[in-house]
Amino acid sequence: MSLKTRGYLFAFLAICIFASQDAITKYLGDRYPALFITMIRFWAFALFVFAFAASSPKGIRGSVQTRHPWLQLVRGLLLVAEIVVIVFSYVHAGLAMSQSIFQATPLIITILSIPLLGEVVGWRRGTAVLVGLVGVLVIINPVDVHFDISLLLPLVASVLFALYSIATRAVSREDSAVTSLFYAGVVGAIAISLIGPFYWSEVVPSDWIALAALCVCGTLSHYFLIRAYGLLPAAEVQPVTYFQLVLNVMFAVLLFGEAITYNMIVGALIVVGAGLFTIWREHQLAKRS
Repeated sequence: MSLKTRGYLFAFLAICIFASQDAITKYLGDRYPALFITMIRFWAFALFVFAFAASSPKGIRGSVQTRHPWLQLVRGLLLVAEIVVIVFSYVHAGLAMSQSIFQATPLIITILSIPLLGEVVGWRRGTAVLVGLVGVLVIINPVDVHFDISLLLPLVASVLFALYSIATRAVSREDSAVTSLFYAGVVGAIAISLIGPFYWSEVVPSDWIALAALCVCGTLSHYFLIRAYGLLPAAEVQPVTYFQLVLNVMFAVLLFGEAITYNMIVGALIVVGAGLFTIWREHQLAKRS
């Protein structure tokens, strides 16, 4: 098996596990507070990053060293806030709707990279962003009399994750990927542990299996994604991640009885198409430079 084939296999495994993780999160989110679920998830994530950092060449001591301590702290807070919001979104807006809107994240990253990173966005990517935002409006359908304010939750989660990604780009210029992963997990775990215990809930014995599965999925998905990025360029991994939308829609319909509307399908296709073009264009510009 070639290295590229292995990279795609790792990416595919990561996406399948991420989709399973979302379905489990939706199941638990309907039964327990979002902050409680996120806290348990981050405890497992923190254990994973500690083990990953300890096995790295520089060890934990080297992983802690950063040239951007404040920005790394902000990254951890942004990630944990995004996960809390997306759990609320799965409960109130639905899994399929939330994931359809969340696909706009690469477009929002492109927009925010202009003022925050000083990047230049040409007319092609600018047009793709505008088309993608139109797709988001098609999904949300704000002119419908049944428009629900909860549909803004996945959009907020998308903006938070875009800010997290922008911050990750900024620190990656001088900090290693292991350092960034370490701070995301540890800072997030500490932050949610200051609030989460106030929302502690009694868990039905059978649901501890779901919580354990959520923790295992969170660990394996990040591990496989790290392996994928180690074997493939980001531009080749990103298109594979859109398969998660297909899996999430399947889980939403089959497991939770959610309804899929035509505006969701059309809007999601527009958003994904615009996102794929933006990723491809960034890859072409990077190759030229």
